[in-house]
Amino acid sequence: MIIHDLTTRSVDLPTSKIGGLAIFVSSIYLKQKHMKSQKVWFVTGASKGLGLNLVKELLDQDYSVVATSRTKQALEDEIGDQENFLPLEVDITDDSDVARAVLSAIDYFGRIDVLVNNAGYGQTGTLEELSDLEARRNFEVNVFGSLNAIRHIAPHMRRQQSGHIFNIASIGGLAGNYPAFGVYCSTKFAVAGFTEALAVEMEPFGVHTTLVYPGYFRTDFLSEGSLHTAANPIAAYVTARENEATHLHQIHGNQANDPQKAATLLIELSTLEQPPVHFLMGEDAYELAKNKINMLTAEIEKWKSYTVSTGFEQSV
Repeated sequence: MIIHDLTTRSVDLPTSKIGGLAIFVSSIYLKQKHMKSQKVWFVTGASKGLGLNLVKELLDQDYSVVATSRTKQALEDEIGDQENFLPLEVDITDDSDVARAVLSAIDYFGRIDVLVNNAGYGQTGTLEELSDLEARRNFEVNVFGSLNAIRHIAPHMRRQQSGHIFNIASIGGLAGNYPAFGVYCSTKFAVAGFTEALAVEMEPFGVHTTLVYPGYFRTDFLSEGSLHTAANPIAAYVTARENEATHLHQIHGNQANDPQKAATLLIELSTLEQPPVHFLMGEDAYELAKNKINMLTAEIEKWKSYTVSTGFEQSV
């Protein structure tokens, strides 16, 4: 059989070698194609919610996508088989597993241009109620999972002298005064903190960083199968139970924001020459952020005389 190599020469090979060579040539073709055209995206937590909407929109716009989930089958069921789609089963909390996934992505596409740290889950329960295991597990996924992805993808972006990292936090990472959501909000405050440092660390290498504060989006994030509740609730925390019930039974299914619009917006941000470091997503996020800024400003000014009283006395 005669095939054409990537330089247009004809090569005559025995049929027995065609299958393996076809895979090899396809891999080289994809690497060359995507180094010259559309960006390659690496999206964690991609089997549902905002992550799934983003992956579908990216593929519709002919981007190349590496998508990770706890189960590869979930990704294949939702997306199917596409040339520019690489589904990977990854435990985001396992550093070595993340490292293997990144190497697989580089081997398949030749580069990674955009990282979206989207994997995470909600955990409710007051600080007293939640066990050490429950609290740590939420941090393992929401915080250390993102750090694992950054640790292994940043070197490739530095070498490329280009890239964009989106860390998906939550408006709860800016305003954390929600009873029963203290541990979850603290994971998102952590994401916000390290993202601000990451932005200035990666800037000299031409890599952009965007911290995303989403408001309430109509996904299954608040469904009873997705939102984790305290294993050992304490009856005295009436306000916490009321807030949980409000989120599970009133807010869920009625969120004001469209995840499809969020996906389109993230892609648009990735095309900007100077994208934002902080980005509020949703009118509710905007209002909550303004309220937090106003409250913080008022409290800072109220206690200013105490705040500025700690310095050494100036000698005359």
